[in-house]
Amino acid sequence: MTGFRDFADLKTAADSGPPVKVAIVCAAQRDVLLSVDEAVKRGWIHPILIGDPDAIKAEAEAANLTFHPDQVLPAWNEAEAAQRAAGLLKSGSTHAAMKGLIHTDVLLKELLNANAGLRQPGARVSHVFLADIPAYPKLLAITDAAVNIAPDLGAKAAILQHAIDLMVSIGIDQPKAAILSAIETVNPLISSSLDAAALSVMSLRGQVRGAVVDGPLAFDNAISLKAAEIKGIASPVAGDADILLVPDLVSGNILAKNLEYMADAMLAGLVLGLNAPIVLPSRADPVNARLAGLALARLSLAAKDRKSATRDKAPVWPVHATRSSPLPEADCCPPSHPTPTSPTSLNGDAHAKS
Repeated sequence: MTGFRDFADLKTAADSGPPVKVAIVCAAQRDVLLSVDEAVKRGWIHPILIGDPDAIKAEAEAANLTFHPDQVLPAWNEAEAAQRAAGLLKSGSTHAAMKGLIHTDVLLKELLNANAGLRQPGARVSHVFLADIPAYPKLLAITDAAVNIAPDLGAKAAILQHAIDLMVSIGIDQPKAAILSAIETVNPLISSSLDAAALSVMSLRGQVRGAVVDGPLAFDNAISLKAAEIKGIASPVAGDADILLVPDLVSGNILAKNLEYMADAMLAGLVLGLNAPIVLPSRADPVNARLAGLALARLSLAAKDRKSATRDKAPVWPVHATRSSPLPEADCCPPSHPTPTSPTSLNGDAHAKS
C-alpha cells in the first residue's frame, strides 16, 4: 500500500470497521457537534459529549442536531471535562478522545498526569500534524509542532518513531522521513544539522525502524526533487517525503500554520504515545479537519488492534534533556525506572531527573 492522496481517501478508508467510543471534551461548539454528527452518520463513533448539558443542547439545537441525553456527561469547567475524559480512557469506557472547545494545555495537563493512568512507561508523548496540501501529491506528516518544545536527539528519535508508526498505520509500508534543518549539509554550529545526521545513521543501525530516513535536508529539498537536483543532492527522500521532522516546536508550528493559511492546506492533529489516540484540532478548525482527525484516530486504532501483543518496538536513544516539552519533562516522558540506567542503553529507559 502507498497511503492516501488526500483526506477524502483517508475518510473513505475509515468507513470500514465498527464504531469506536470517543470522548468529546468540552463539546459545546457548533463545528464540534457537526463533526461528531457526521462521524456518527458514517458509523465511525459512539460519542460521549462532555461539558455543560444546557450549553451542548443549545449549540446542537442551533445546528439542527439532536443528541440523546445519555450521550452527555456533565462537566462544568475545562479542567473537570478533561478529568472526566481521562477517567473514561483509563477505564476503557472510550477508545479515544477529541478536543472540543478547551485549551490544549488544560486538556494535556490532565491526560498526561501520572494519576490518569494513560502513560506508557518510558514512552514519550508527541504530536503529529497530517497535512492535506493541494500542491503536494500525498499526505504529509509534520512533527512535533505542538507538544515537545525543544527536543534533544533522543527525544527526536522517539518523536520520529511515533510518526513512522502512524504513517505505517495508514498504509505507507516504508515512509520516507526528512529530518529538517536550515541546510542540507552538516554544520557543527547548527545543532539541528548534527541531530539530523545522527538520526540518519540511527536509522541505518536499526535504532529507528520502519522508514527511509535522511537528513539534514532543507524544506525545499525535502519536498522538491527539482530543488535537490539543482543543488546536487542525492537522497532517497528528497522530493518524496512522507514525514517532516522539524528541529523544534516553534519551527514546526510556523511551518504547519504557514501551509494552512498560505498554501490552503488542511491539518489533522493527533497526540501519540498515550494508551489512546487524542484528536487535537485547533479550536478554529473547520468540520472537515476535525473529521480527518477522527478518521486518523480510527485507522490508528485499527492498526493497533492488528498488531500482536508482542510487537517488536524500535529501540530509541535514551532521553536525557530537560525542559523539552510544555509540561515538565517527567510528565512528557516518565522514566521506566526510579533511577537512570546506563547512558549506553538503547531502550529509552534512561532519563535525567527534571
